[in-house]
This record gives sequence, structure tokens and C-alpha cells, in this order.
Amino acid sequence: MWPFIFKRTLVALCVALTISVLSFGLLQLSGDLAAAIGGPEATAEQVERIRIEYGLDRPVVEQFVTWLWGVMQLDFGRSYYYQSSVMDLVVERLPVTMTLGLLSLAIAIGVSIPLGVAAALMRGSWVDRLAMAIAVTGQAMPNFWFGLTLIILFAVNLQWLPAAGSESWQGFVLPAIALGYYATPAMMRLTRSGMLEVLASDYVRTARAKGLRTGSVVFKHALRNAVIPVVALAAVELGFMLGGSVVIETVFSLRGLGQLAWQSISRNDYPVVQAVVLIIALFYIVLTLLADILNAVLDPRLRAR
Repeated sequence: MWPFIFKRTLVALCVALTISVLSFGLLQLSGDLAAAIGGPEATAEQVERIRIEYGLDRPVVEQFVTWLWGVMQLDFGRSYYYQSSVMDLVVERLPVTMTLGLLSLAIAIGVSIPLGVAAALMRGSWVDRLAMAIAVTGQAMPNFWFGLTLIILFAVNLQWLPAAGSESWQGFVLPAIALGYYATPAMMRLTRSGMLEVLASDYVRTARAKGLRTGSVVFKHALRNAVIPVVALAAVELGFMLGGSVVIETVFSLRGLGQLAWQSISRNDYPVVQAVVLIIALFYIVLTLLADILNAVLDPRLRAR
């Protein structure tokens, strides 16, 4: 197990370094950063002054090493637009994004696992077909379109929930549903396939032969083993949802990292864009690594490696 975990950790570190190079390099390839910061009305002297002030006149490798050293000390520089520390902006907006991500994950788990179990127990019935229809619809429907539909239905027509804002818990309900539905299909299908596999196993047949009640067989013996890969997938899906919050936070006007990234892109605030891209990518890398470690701990086949 430990060699497996070590290899996964080494791969995660390599991916993190690659992401840092890409997030820095793509902005360098986007054009003259000093001219973009100065705007279309900036003179040549002003552009040159900006280039010197922000260190853009130095070699690219030196700029990257300086930036990476600052990132390792949690210093992402200063925002061009807000004229404040990028880290302060991230710390201010991060709780909203994390709250949205965790609520979305809770909704996805609360819907997908019961639905997957019911579909497996009633395989081939209308419940199974309904579960598969929900999965297909969730994969085919863009989450921003689903979010707008929820706003029209529950905020505009019924007026049950607010359409925007994060001042109260009600403001997180609709975006959490829109983002959580994104992760539901994969988790539901994995739960269904896992349950079908476990229900056909020898120890479940033995438990039934002993006369145990159906509820005890399903929840005590089958479900406990079937949800092991689902728990690992949930960690990965949380990383996907944090990345997908860019669109949902913009649709619902939530003051999180996603909205900060969108505003910073439109304002050419490159230090903030670099920081948000790197932080969300690191969240995904760490969550994927935790999912691999969890699989290694819970899966006897990986423990034997």
C-alpha cells in the first residue's frame, strides 16, 4: 500500500508543478502584459514604467522563479485592479466557494446513493429507468442553463428563494442544487453498478441463506462495500465542482473565487487569475490524492500491493 501511496503523491507533486508552469506561461503568451495593464490609452512611457514596476522587464524564467517562490510562501503578489494582496482577496472569497462546494456535494450524495441503491434493487423496473433517465439528463444539461431554469421557476415565478447573493443560507440553495446535479449522474451510476456487483457476491447470498432480513443484507452487508468507490469519487467530484463554481457563482452573483476569477479576467488582473487557477487546480489535485489514498486504505486489493 505504501509504495502505491508514494507513487500517487509523487505524481500529484509533478502535476502541481506542471499546473504552475502552465498557469504562468499561458498568461505570458497572451500578449504584452504591461500594455494590457495600462489600457488602450496608455502612452509608451507609461507602459514602460508599468513593465519596470511589476518586474515584467526581467527574463521570463526569472519572473517564474520569483513568482513560484512567492507562491510557496503564500504570496501571490498584488492585484492590479483592487490594489491589495491577492491572498487577502482569496481568503475573503474562499469561504463562499467552499460552502457552495460542500453543499453541492451533500446534495449529490443525498440524491445519488439512495437512487443508485433503489435502481440496483429494482433492476429493469421503472425506478431503474427513471434513475438512468436522471443520469442521462444530468450529463446532457449544462449547469448554467439548469441554474437559469431554477432562477426562473423558484425565484421569479414562485418567489420561494432569492435569485442571487450569499448574505443568507437561502442564497446557496439554488446554486448548490444546480452544481450538485452535475455530480449526481456519475455517483448514481457507480452506486448502482457497485450494488449490483455486491448483491451477486457469495457473502451476500450466504447472508440471505442464513435468513437475514432484506434491510440488514442491503444496508449492513452490501451497501457498506458498494459505497467505497463512491466515497473516493465524491472527493474527485468536489474538486470538479470547485472548478465549475466559476460559472455558477457568476450566474447567481455569489462573491466566491469563481466570480473573482471571472471579474479578474475581464479586468486583466493577471495575478488574481493566476492565483485562482492555481488554487482551484491544487484543490483538485489534493482531493484526487486523498481519493487514491482512501481507495488504498479501504480496497483490500490495493492494500496488498
